[in-house]
Amino acid sequence: MPDTNDQDSAIAFGAFRLFPKSRLLEKDGAPLHLGGRALDILMFLAERPGEVVDKRELIKRVWGEVNVDEGSLRFHITTLRKALGDSGEGARYVVNVPGRGYCFAAPLLRAAAPETRSSLPVSSPRSLPSPLARMIGRDDAVEKISAELSLHRFVTIVGPGGIGKTSVALAVAHGQLAGFDGQVSFVDLGALTDARLVPGTIAAALGLTVNSEDPIPGLLTFLRSRRMLLVFDSCEHILDELAPLAERIVQEAPELHILATSRESFRTEGERVHRLFPLDCPPERDGLSMADILAYPASQLFVERIGESLSEFELSEDDAPLVAEICRRLDGIALAIELAAGRVNAYGIAGTASLLDSRFSLLWRGRRTAIPRHQTLSAALAWSYDLLPAAESATLRGLSVFAGPFTLEAALAVASSQGISESEAVEAISNLLSKSLIATFPAERRLRYRLLDTTRAFVADKLIENGEAARVARAHAEYFRDVLRDIALKSMGMQSAGGFLPYADHLPNVRAALTWSFSEGGDRAVGVDLAASAAQFFLELTLLTECYRWTQQALTVVDMASVDSRQEMTLQAALGVSVMFTQGNTEAVRSAFTRSLQLARELEDLHWQLWLLRGLHIYLTRVGDFHGALGTGEQGQSVARKLNDPASTLNVEWMLGVAHHLIGNQDKAVQFCESAMVLNPGSQRQNIGHLGYDDRIVALVALARGLWLTGRPDRAIEAARYTVREAEQLEQPLTLGIALIWTIYVFLWVGDWANAEIMIERLINHAERHFLGPYHAVGIGQKGELLLRRGDVAGGIEHLRRSQATLYATRHRIMTTVFATALAEGLASQNESDEALRTIDDAIAQIGDHGESFDMPEMLRVKGDILAGAGDAVAAEDYLQKSLVLSRRQCALGWELRGAISLARVWRRTGRTGDARTLLAPIVARYQEGISTRDLVAANGILSALN
Repeated sequence: MPDTNDQDSAIAFGAFRLFPKSRLLEKDGAPLHLGGRALDILMFLAERPGEVVDKRELIKRVWGEVNVDEGSLRFHITTLRKALGDSGEGARYVVNVPGRGYCFAAPLLRAAAPETRSSLPVSSPRSLPSPLARMIGRDDAVEKISAELSLHRFVTIVGPGGIGKTSVALAVAHGQLAGFDGQVSFVDLGALTDARLVPGTIAAALGLTVNSEDPIPGLLTFLRSRRMLLVFDSCEHILDELAPLAERIVQEAPELHILATSRESFRTEGERVHRLFPLDCPPERDGLSMADILAYPASQLFVERIGESLSEFELSEDDAPLVAEICRRLDGIALAIELAAGRVNAYGIAGTASLLDSRFSLLWRGRRTAIPRHQTLSAALAWSYDLLPAAESATLRGLSVFAGPFTLEAALAVASSQGISESEAVEAISNLLSKSLIATFPAERRLRYRLLDTTRAFVADKLIENGEAARVARAHAEYFRDVLRDIALKSMGMQSAGGFLPYADHLPNVRAALTWSFSEGGDRAVGVDLAASAAQFFLELTLLTECYRWTQQALTVVDMASVDSRQEMTLQAALGVSVMFTQGNTEAVRSAFTRSLQLARELEDLHWQLWLLRGLHIYLTRVGDFHGALGTGEQGQSVARKLNDPASTLNVEWMLGVAHHLIGNQDKAVQFCESAMVLNPGSQRQNIGHLGYDDRIVALVALARGLWLTGRPDRAIEAARYTVREAEQLEQPLTLGIALIWTIYVFLWVGDWANAEIMIERLINHAERHFLGPYHAVGIGQKGELLLRRGDVAGGIEHLRRSQATLYATRHRIMTTVFATALAEGLASQNESDEALRTIDDAIAQIGDHGESFDMPEMLRVKGDILAGAGDAVAAEDYLQKSLVLSRRQCALGWELRGAISLARVWRRTGRTGDARTLLAPIVARYQEGISTRDLVAANGILSALN
């Protein structure tokens, strides 16, 4: 029978390993004695890492039914922390959370069982490509670089193109996975043609979404507290932009390491340069045997690459000296050796050697007298290129236009512009692939191809020399224009689920095509066409800053009279969305939506009219024009009737429901938004693709809030949780931000501070991660509200004021009255009645005399409470009665209960206990659920005191 330890999976943290089943704790592989109670505490906390465990729960788990006091717990916690090396405020593992309990704060990894735990299994992150199955001649370099990386936090591998820098860097990175707990990210910078995109590319590789004009602050915020390794690959062409950013990262993120590959060093503070030299080659000496020659890495690489294409290949004693000569003449450059090995299939080793002599003898002799190594690689590429038949060389030149991976269809489109037939191009691509001039690129949907960067740079020069650059660039831009247009049309007709997301790897090529189109030698008409086709692509990928950049450029660089109406309609709509979410709710947003809507009506395009009305609707809600939003929804009703489409009808119902909720018609809001609880996959991706968010989630938000307001708190909590889960499934930053912002209030309203805090912190982190400035300001304001509720009045006021400043600047008015109300309450609790009254009066005035806003009853109630606290009972009662009247008109039982509680307290103080009971009891009786929620508990407490 196997030992039970075979199934005892270890939990690793720092230098420690914990084996729960064996009740064993090790440090650096040696058993560490720990008392039974302390070990029990450690195992329990390790089951719930990052979670604060209540002291009473911990005592019950460790001591069972035995009655012990907290002193015993503290004693064993002290013993545990001493054993782990924790020291007071600098604790790394077991953290005391005052007033709450204890938390195991270190990251945990599941390790192997004791018998097999010689190495810690760490899964490679998806962003780290696989290393070579076998790398030749670089073990020593990998070991040295790894050692340097442990001593210095910034190491650059420097060497000529094709020498193997990326392969070495990947080998080092995979070897560092365990040391960085799997936190190793690979950033391929080779496809970038615009240095301004460097910060955004790094952010994207880390899983961040860039929606701000300057992503650097958010990127640095994300990295400061991380212990991780960043691998920057192919940096030489963007060093001016990358070097200062890398220096800042190293300076401001003390636990982060950088490993870079470049043809030249960064020349920044703290950088450690490791020069990668060519592979060792056999010396030029007579009498070397085959074994002697194959002892050198360059020869090993050459022979191994031949064997990969010729499985029956065996090196002979006669050919061995030729191999040594080829390797020497190629100076041990890995790529050049591989290219030469690829010719052996066609010409044999002797033929390859003779071609090398006849074509490049002067060059190789010159190389040995100090010609730069990159010239040697260029010569090797030229030699390989010159061996290609005309169709293959022309095809290869055309492929240099692609930035990053490309499909076979894209390659054929470009080849066609050079007069190459489809059959010739297919054959040429197959041959180029077998000759290692094209590499395959893994992709989920279909096979992708990619040129090595050095090959791409070489043949790009040949493209220019042949006078083909403009023609090929035009074909490239037109191809991606047509691809994006087709995807949009299929999505509109619902012929294809998923929209643009499966085509995200087109992004580098779309960028390159747009850059060429709007360049001095490009074609701006093609650029306008492409920008219109790419607008929805950028929106669905949440690349709002880029969407704004290209749509604005398209709308300003040419005479608008020459622009097709549909193109302008698309560009204006995308401009409106991108400006709204990146720069705030400016008049430019309204102008863009209005112009686009006008064009949609002229084109009699009902689908676009409805989409634009939805965009205008969300803009109007954000600036606080709730009646305008309702009017927009009513216009949408008319359009939906003409479309006679169930999905369109639902969308309009949700628009109306959201507007009614914000105005204060809560019964209608619930009625219109209840349908959002039924999943409607037919419209979700359309919503996101055109507007950057999913409006079904917005309807669910209004429903959750409307349920609380109409007196159904339990259902409101259920709907709020469902809303966040649905938003998470979409993996769309704007949508999840909306879900978090508005459902947080359900938890604040019911008094669930713990869950409110979790969601608020998540919102703040989410907004930082995705560079959503207004969302971050809202999160700060909500944190201020929570601090007020928990008694930290000074902290709450400070957070609320910070939030308000940003929201006013970005015209995000939908939240300003909500936060002003909370701020007024906080000021009143500090006996600053005058300022509190000014604050709440300003908020009430912002709504206007008609009082039609979802939060007006609450504002009136708060003003009544402030007046009551200031000793003006008559005026207080007047405002509280107004709050009650408006609450009843809005069917807002939640606000009505709060108003009744406040008025009952005033009446109780003035001796009108009977009136207080008569007012409050019937309202409480109308509740069929949520008895344990904060307001109902308070109301029942007052009623008990009145009896």
